[in-house]
Amino acid sequence: MGTVGQAARATSLLIINPNTNARVTDNIRAAVQRIIGPATRALVLNPSAGPFAIENEQHREAAEPHVVDLVRGSHATRHDAYVLSAFDDIGLSRARALTRAPVVGAVEAGIAAARTMARRFAVVTTVEAALPGIREQLRRHGAADMASVRAAGIGVTEAADRGYAARQCLLRSIHLAVHEDGAEAILLGSGGLTGWTDLLQDETDVPIIDGVLAAVKMAEAFANLCPLGQEDEITAT
Repeated sequence: MGTVGQAARATSLLIINPNTNARVTDNIRAAVQRIIGPATRALVLNPSAGPFAIENEQHREAAEPHVVDLVRGSHATRHDAYVLSAFDDIGLSRARALTRAPVVGAVEAGIAAARTMARRFAVVTTVEAALPGIREQLRRHGAADMASVRAAGIGVTEAADRGYAARQCLLRSIHLAVHEDGAEAILLGSGGLTGWTDLLQDETDVPIIDGVLAAVKMAEAFANLCPLGQEDEITAT
């Protein structure tokens, strides 16, 4: 417990975009800066090698070792919490084995947020190839019976560019999720969709949740709830 009047130490977050698309990383960085508190510092980065987009199981397998390497290599710099921004648990368990600091994934954080707002929600993602993996994630996190999944039919790169056609595809998927699936909330299920909430929310009456930003706020809160000293870090391989 800190002493009265002691200056609060800044909270440091490391946020990892597991693909190598710098535009996605830039979008995440801009969105994160709008929501973190004034005493929080966020480093947002992506691996220097690996898939440009993660849209299937092969991409996932190729990205995971690079994500883990970033976490392992971060021990020289003090971070209070980590965020993995793909809508997949890429490297999550391995990253948690490397540090006692909180490591938060966008899937679990997004589902947790959706559960506070709706009895039933829908995950809207980018490509059809991502649907089996997302359905498996929903089963793993105990949300399969309260969620549907829809793909907008746009690639991660197209989503990151935020063009008119991509917006129309996303709005169509949201409309179907609400009116055909009975969704009472929409969870954006791709790191490439980070920052889209403001572009979509005015077109629907149900809340739209950004899974990556939910993970950032959860990590920020847990870092302050359970602060760890540098000496508590694990250096396991």
